[in-house]
Amino acid sequence: MSVKRLKVIVTRRLPDPVELRLKELFDTELNEADTPFTQDQLAEAVGRADVLVSTVTDQIDGRVLAQAGEQLRLIAQFGAGVDNIDVQSAVQRGITVTNTPGVLTDDTADVTMALILAVPRRLHEGIELMEAGKFDGWAPTWMMGRRLAGKRLGIIGMGRIGQAVARRAQAFGLQIHYHNRKPVARHIEEELGATFWDSLDQMLARMDIVSVNCPHTPATFHLLNSRRIKLMKPDAFIVNTARGEVIDEAALARAIRDGELAGAGLDVFEREPQVNPDLVGLPNVILLPHMGSATIEGRVEMGEKVIINIKTFADGHRPPDRVIPAML
Repeated sequence: MSVKRLKVIVTRRLPDPVELRLKELFDTELNEADTPFTQDQLAEAVGRADVLVSTVTDQIDGRVLAQAGEQLRLIAQFGAGVDNIDVQSAVQRGITVTNTPGVLTDDTADVTMALILAVPRRLHEGIELMEAGKFDGWAPTWMMGRRLAGKRLGIIGMGRIGQAVARRAQAFGLQIHYHNRKPVARHIEEELGATFWDSLDQMLARMDIVSVNCPHTPATFHLLNSRRIKLMKPDAFIVNTARGEVIDEAALARAIRDGELAGAGLDVFEREPQVNPDLVGLPNVILLPHMGSATIEGRVEMGEKVIINIKTFADGHRPPDRVIPAML
C-alpha cells in the first residue's frame, strides 16, 4: 500500500538542485512565477499544505495562521531569521517552526567586510567617477578616504556572524570592540582581541566604524535611533548587513546629510524592498540589494537544511533546527 506523501508548498523559487530534491521526496508545489505570496495566498497555502517552506519575505502572522488546516504541522523557513513568523502563535497551534542557521555566516561576513572596506575608502564614489568619465588623472588630494588599520570597529551582536566579521577585521588591523547581551566566552575574546562594552551608548561614542550584526526583535527595533546616532563621531561610519529595522533610517539619512556621520553601507532596509529616498544618491552611502547571503553554495546549503528538517519531522523525530519561542 502506498504511503501518502507530504504536501509541501514552497513560497519562492529555490536553487534547482533543491527544488529537484523536494519534488523527488514530497508532493511539492513550487512557485514557478517567483513572485512573493500575498497574505491571502499565504492563508490559502497554509490551509492546504502539510509543510510550508517559507522565506523571510513571507509575513506569517496570526491572521495567516488562523487559516491553517489541521494538517499543517511544519513551517520550514528558508533562512536563518524568523522575525517574519509569529512563532509563538504557530507553536500554540501545534505547528513546528524550523530555520537554517549557521549556513550563511561566512557569506554575510564577507559582504560586511566588503562594506567596511568600501565605505571609508570611497570605492563606490570612485567607481561612479570612472563610469562617468570624470577621472582626469592622479592628484595628491584626489579621492582621499580613511585608513582602516588602527581604527576601532564596534560590532553590535557577537554571534556567529559578528565573530566572523571580527576575524576578518583583525587581518586589516582594526581594533575589535563589541556590544552583546552578555560577553562571549573568554577564549573567544582572547582570540579576537575583543573588548566587551556593556553600555552600547558608551561604545558608539568611541567607535570609528559600527557594524550591525544582531537580529531584529522587539528589543532591537530602532536600536540605533536618532539619539544614539548623535552619540557617534562625525567621522564614523555605520554598516548594516543584519536587519533594516535595527536602524532608524530617517535619522541615519539626516545625520549623514548634515555631516554628523561620515557615511554608511547598507545591505538591508527598514521597509524592504522600499529604500528610504533620503538615502539614495548620498555620495558617501553604499546601498546593496540584500545580497549578503547570495552565494550559490550558501543557498544550496540552506535548501539542504530545509530538506533535512522536513525529512526528520516526517520520520517522527525532532528537526535539528527547530525554533523555540523562548530563545528568540
